[in-house]
Amino acid sequence: MIMEMKELPTGQSGRVRDKRIARIVELISPSQILEEVPLSSDEEDAVLAHRESVARVLDREDDRLLVVVGPCSVHDVDAALDYAQRLGARAEELSDDLLIAMRVYFEKPRTTIGWKGLINDPHLDGSGDVNNGLLLARGLLREVLDVGLPIGCEFLDPITPQYISDLVAWGAIGARTTESQIHRQLASGLSMPVGFKNATDGTVKIAVDAVRAAAAQHAFAGVDVSGTPAILHTQGNDDCHVILRGGRGAPNYDAEGVESALRELRAAGLPERVIVDASHENSGKDHQVQPTVLSDIAGQVAGGNRAIVGVMLESFIVGGRQEFEPGAEMVYGQSITDACMDWETTVLALDRLAAASRARRGADR
Repeated sequence: MIMEMKELPTGQSGRVRDKRIARIVELISPSQILEEVPLSSDEEDAVLAHRESVARVLDREDDRLLVVVGPCSVHDVDAALDYAQRLGARAEELSDDLLIAMRVYFEKPRTTIGWKGLINDPHLDGSGDVNNGLLLARGLLREVLDVGLPIGCEFLDPITPQYISDLVAWGAIGARTTESQIHRQLASGLSMPVGFKNATDGTVKIAVDAVRAAAAQHAFAGVDVSGTPAILHTQGNDDCHVILRGGRGAPNYDAEGVESALRELRAAGLPERVIVDASHENSGKDHQVQPTVLSDIAGQVAGGNRAIVGVMLESFIVGGRQEFEPGAEMVYGQSITDACMDWETTVLALDRLAAASRARRGADR
């Protein structure tokens, strides 16, 4: 479905409002998109089962390791679905030891400027066709769900969850927004477990504070499923947790970094559990370093560390990253944002993590 971009009037005389708004385009409502791309009863059951599985791993009622793996961001839905089908087969083979969720990220927070993700710019041309971006995103999520994979998404825009969150088993709040009150309130009302990354400077306390804040009840302005402005009253989310991603060129994936984070959680009276991101500052943003980071994390897990409940990996079909120009030919299955491990390296990494999970289980016995 291609949405017509209907421009709306700015209102009043324009003398005192919207002085820097070039145009206003009508936004499709969440209910319209949910009707266009609906979930069947079986698909709803699958989402609920995936969320329960993630929560059980976080609570250590399930001794498997959660692995959230996939492209830094989705720019090509066909390549993303190709990746999902490959990952789905591996997830089934390794399901005794790993709970594998696919990282399906559509929104990219930018330090300055740059491509802001499939939802904001689905045509990669700066046209800002958000309506079609939302439709493409929701359609892809349903296809990934039908492969049998739990889905992990980062939530950036506070309105976006009304369009796609019913398909998501695990959510993330990024390092640049963990300190944001808006995102802490958002997480308190989301229906799935949510991880908060430590700050870009490496500070873990900000993420710990976010976990505490998200567990509380909040009331904030948003939109309901019809797109109507509303006050949302939340119950609080007890399934929030910290994600370690390093900061300012310094990693925090090693035993010392993990233990430091656990001390912060202990002092705050929160569950001592972390997910470790093997990319970003923990790998120096070098995809070729991710396997080295993984080896260290796997060693801690195999040694019996049960506080590490999950790992995040950036991975795609082709390793590295590529620059892109509108209309130019692109490498199929290669990231246009952060560099990712290739598929072959990912297979080895997943096998290594599965072996570590088995070893930890044996150590527990």
